[in-house]
Amino acid sequence: AAAGKLLVVPVDGSHWLSMRELLDILQQKGHEVVVVAPEVTFHIKPAKNLRIKMYPVPFTQKELDEVP
Repeated sequence: AAAGKLLVVPVDGSHWLSMRELLDILQQKGHEVVVVAPEVTFHIKPAKNLRIKMYPVPFTQKELDEVP
């Protein structure tokens, strides 16, 4: 069997919640997964079993939380 390398740039929200499960399974099968995400998000948070690279954005978590 061979494993691959995956670079993931997810969309925040419910899409991420579904994708997170898939990424966990891929990692268990030996794939190397790197997630690139903004440092301010609704659901994408650092986790011990996920390699996440965060990049800066021009707004704060408070500003994002205030969006209706």
